Amino acid sequence: MKKNFVEELRWRGMLQDIMPGTEEQLMKEMTTAYVGIDPTADSLHIGHLCGIMMLRHLQACGHKPIALLGGATGMIGDPSGKSAERNLLTEETLRHNVQCIREQLEHFLDFNSDAPNAAELVNNYDWMKDYTFINFTRDIGKLITVNYMMAKDSVKKRFNGEFSQGMSFTEFTYQLLQGYDFVYLNEHKNCLMQMGGSDQWGNITTGIELMRKMNGKTAFALTCPLITKADGGKFGKTESGNIWLSRKYTSPYKFFQFWMNVSDDDAKRYIKIFTSLSREEIEALIAEHDAAPHLRVLQKRLAKEVTCMVHSEEDYNAAVEASNILFGNATADALRALDEATFLDVFNGVETYEIPMEELKAGIGPLDLLAEKTHIFPSKGEARKMIQANGFSLNKEKLTDPATPLTDAHLLNGKYLLFQKGKKNYYLVIAK
Repeated sequence: MKKNFVEELRWRGMLQDIMPGTEEQLMKEMTTAYVGIDPTADSLHIGHLCGIMMLRHLQACGHKPIALLGGATGMIGDPSGKSAERNLLTEETLRHNVQCIREQLEHFLDFNSDAPNAAELVNNYDWMKDYTFINFTRDIGKLITVNYMMAKDSVKKRFNGEFSQGMSFTEFTYQLLQGYDFVYLNEHKNCLMQMGGSDQWGNITTGIELMRKMNGKTAFALTCPLITKADGGKFGKTESGNIWLSRKYTSPYKFFQFWMNVSDDDAKRYIKIFTSLSREEIEALIAEHDAAPHLRVLQKRLAKEVTCMVHSEEDYNAAVEASNILFGNATADALRALDEATFLDVFNGVETYEIPMEELKAGIGPLDLLAEKTHIFPSKGEARKMIQANGFSLNKEKLTDPATPLTDAHLLNGKYLLFQKGKKNYYLVIAK
């Protein structure tokens, strides 16, 4: 007996809609299922993670996952959940995005084994690029009525929204293109099931209807709920924007910190959705967390699992080390080992000052720097007093002599001085 994929999603809180007969089909035999991803950027963000984890759990339950990258549909834009038309992407941009996303998906899915359920990556541009408009409208367009398409929530919301600009014909045809993907994958890959977020249910059922009309076949589907925060806010959004899987846009440190900072209620939900930990292990972690919430056991384990999965164990260890620099008793050596991007992420938001590089090269007295060139201290007297009381640090080492000049030899990454007053007050001086 195969592991029950539907039950796996159910206890993890990852099941919203399910087509009748889907669970029975999955328990009967190895089944091929796909999730579509529009390659609108050259990186996925954590909003994509739920769909990717569905594919990961599917493969772990013995079924075959297909990740479909929408090279063709990405040129049009899915209206689901959008209030305005998307910018259309060029073929060159899409090709670049597809390659980058494939590399990210390999962190989650086994594409390379000899197993019958090895994952596959497909791009719908491959079968749409030579499909002429006349043939598509003759073959596909005649099978689905406009009334049927207008009844979809994704379409109705765009027409009836308070600030509606309507919808172009281009976007209106999106559900037919996505529906045809399902038909094509069924014919060429024996794909019987489509999965996605609950906002995709309308597009998914269009594909099932198309398959029934074109081939007389029964197809299956299920969706996961859209992930939100416990306070109702949008999951994965921060003040600085999306949390990306690419280190080019979100450093492993910031990625790690996102998961470390989720609320207790969110951590209890997210550890089920975004990790492959077993039910027993998660229940034990929740019990341990509830016994001592201040230790943040759940957040620490969640951050470890997801950071290792998306990046690497090495990146996770570096993120922990970087966190200790800010919140713990890290050494000067640990501080010097940080790359510039992580260093700036760690000390993002601290009070910052700039001084000319020439002044540091010539050497500048600590009291002049701290009380005149910057306003870290209101007076030289206060600065001297704290230095002599052993309460002030430069680059995580005690500054003990108020008379020894500071020079460019003290700079971190060739341009930064990090001062610390007491335990929590940091100041960054940038030499330019």
